[in-house]
Amino acid sequence: MYLEYYGLEQTPFSITPDPHYVFLSEHHRDALAHLLYGIQQGGGGGFVQLTGEVGTGKTTLSRLLLNQLPGNTHAALVLNPRLDPVELLQTICEELKLTPGEPASDAAETPDANDASEDATSSATPAPTASPVPAGGKVWFDRLGAYLLDAYARGDRVVLIIDEAQNLSAEALEQVRLLTNLETETQKLLQIILIGQPELRDSLARPELRQLAQRITARYHLRPLDAHGTGAYLRHRLTTAGAKRFPFTADAVKRIHRHSGGVPRLINVIAERALLGGYAQDLLAIDAKTVDRAASEALAPGGSDIRKSTQDRTPLMIGGGLVLATLLIAFALSRRDASETTVPVAEAKAQASTATSAAPSTPATQPAAASVTTALDGEALLLRVQQAPPEAAREWQSLQARWKAPATVRKVTADACPAQPAPGWRCLRSRATLDQLLRVDRPVLLRLRAEPKATWASLLGANPGTDAGSVRLSIEGKTFDADRVALASLWNGEYLALWPAPDTIEARFNAGDARAVAWVRARLRDDGIDDADPVVGLRTFKLRHGLRNDAALGGDTLFVLASRGSGPRLSTATGTGG
Repeated sequence: MYLEYYGLEQTPFSITPDPHYVFLSEHHRDALAHLLYGIQQGGGGGFVQLTGEVGTGKTTLSRLLLNQLPGNTHAALVLNPRLDPVELLQTICEELKLTPGEPASDAAETPDANDASEDATSSATPAPTASPVPAGGKVWFDRLGAYLLDAYARGDRVVLIIDEAQNLSAEALEQVRLLTNLETETQKLLQIILIGQPELRDSLARPELRQLAQRITARYHLRPLDAHGTGAYLRHRLTTAGAKRFPFTADAVKRIHRHSGGVPRLINVIAERALLGGYAQDLLAIDAKTVDRAASEALAPGGSDIRKSTQDRTPLMIGGGLVLATLLIAFALSRRDASETTVPVAEAKAQASTATSAAPSTPATQPAAASVTTALDGEALLLRVQQAPPEAAREWQSLQARWKAPATVRKVTADACPAQPAPGWRCLRSRATLDQLLRVDRPVLLRLRAEPKATWASLLGANPGTDAGSVRLSIEGKTFDADRVALASLWNGEYLALWPAPDTIEARFNAGDARAVAWVRARLRDDGIDDADPVVGLRTFKLRHGLRNDAALGGDTLFVLASRGSGPRLSTATGTGG
């Protein structure tokens, strides 16, 4: 009944999970990156653990994860873990569409990640078995083992995601640990992700579960939104629902954050009640008093003190949330004061098509910009990507020019650049987080996607003169500042790098070639690592920079190692990371 009054097309603050309304804060993006990293580790990884308070968005992240799994990945999502060990095994097999007694070759008919996502909202119906006698634990375990071996032979990955994992009994947790014994001589056959409330950490800290705890290779604790994130969340939900203006005053936003503690579910409950209260009182601008009243009516006694149980919790992260990031689906708003009104879509498009004529001064290695605009919000950045040509030849040529690449390199295109486009030169198309690329401090191209279109944008650096949430980009020679949250809605972490490097250095180092080892040692010393054993030193380096935890020298590692040498830098000093 308040929708028309506030110019809304849909209810903005429903607590049901609607992908259309998904808002990913920096912490949510980091958490999703950790989950994707754990999966991309493949058989080399152990458990991945994600914890967070009630209502912080853990289940939403699990749904997003299912939608972003690689095509050769099959997933089993367990939503009700209050099961005994045999029931748990049966549920996993049913999620993978397995029945006892089937031959392993039938696994080829296993649904892909999208099928798993569709099935995630309801419990799988057990498939009929050939025998009326219920299958025992060994039968289900053997069936699962045969399926995993068959998937491994096809080059597929299998992922088990257990939501609400704090409800697993000790016996069920032990069964989960035993599943990691399904392995070949070189890798695990099943990647397991445990998602739960903070009590999960306490459960895994028990002495009898130390064997399982030791196999957790990635941990992340999802924190609630901060004050700024709460305001951005409210704006995102309202704009997605069709609002042309922002009805909450700056003080009202602060009160919503205070009462909710930044927990998205509680923000929804309070904001929904506040809109109803504002409508009942004919308020076009909802003030702090209305929010206080809404919180007292909507929250249980003591509910507004949620911050007491969340503010001191910090994420426990390994240096491995690399593969950024991801095909994010939410359109986010730019950072701005909470008292401003939401920019209508038409106005955002107008801002995207115009730019001021004054360009900031740039270092010698920074290409001159034809125009600079203020930070673009998600809608304006989306429009900029949609209007750009897919090949983005201008940005690729600019990157080549900054490196003074030879003619041989200049003949190739960004999309078809081989790993070694010319003797002594490297191309790398990989994924990383924005923070990692800023620490590497080299110009790169970012692959931005506004489905069904995609283009390359140049990462020029952090925006000088603004907060750390803004970065400077260039598309088709037009330089602008983009909010990091807006960028995340169009960028899944894919980047393209170009730099000079010794020929076949990876293969020579991995084979123990003396000159290659000396080259790596010199770069490690530049990073403050002077270990007698280069393999140990390389592991330390990779852990420090969030790279894959092994001793192999690959393209990603080579790119970071080579960044310690001379060459073009980003427009601002961002540090080297550690």
